[in-house]
Amino acid sequence: MTTPDHQSPPPDASRPESKDRIYRSPSGIAGGVLLLAIALWLGIDALISGSGRTPWLALASLILLVPLVSAFTLRPAVFANEDRLRIRNPFRVVVLPWSSVVSLRSGYSNEVVTPSGTKYQLWAVPVSLRARKSAARRQARGTAAESGGDTSAVGTRPGRAQTDQIMDDLRELAEARGKAESAQGEPSVRWAYEIVGPAVAGAIVLAILLAVG
Repeated sequence: MTTPDHQSPPPDASRPESKDRIYRSPSGIAGGVLLLAIALWLGIDALISGSGRTPWLALASLILLVPLVSAFTLRPAVFANEDRLRIRNPFRVVVLPWSSVVSLRSGYSNEVVTPSGTKYQLWAVPVSLRARKSAARRQARGTAAESGGDTSAVGTRPGRAQTDQIMDDLRELAEARGKAESAQGEPSVRWAYEIVGPAVAGAIVLAILLAVG
């Protein structure tokens, strides 16, 4: 499940301001907060009450785990406005002007495809097969009620799963804005060194401590 929000990009005096639609995973955020709370609780306890190498091992583990947990749970987000699609995945930030979006696919994962055939997964919009089946069952019940003459269910008949609806919205935006002058450009990818750096450092320190122990 994901929820949209709105955020304004830096102002551009040459054209009207375009707001970002932001999609994130509430369940991923909740799980990440829980995991971080447990890791910090155990790690800080080991730092305070541990002896010998235990505090150092706890510190190295925290340096490794906190960035990784944050990367896979709190960090993923998808930002969409009239000019481009920006994908913030665990270790990369991908910026795709709408002209560089060939298609948005939904299967066992949601992904965007560029003209070169490169695929980027939308971590913040995970596929839920359970939600799809549940939405299909509700829609089938609504259709059956409508065909049986029960018009009370027609106005509230449920649609698709939420993540599938988000992908439909992104497809419509890509189709509508793909040829716009302000939506032209080449894809860009930036590695999230603020995540990769601490995680690698923690892994190296942890490996050294385990090796010398």
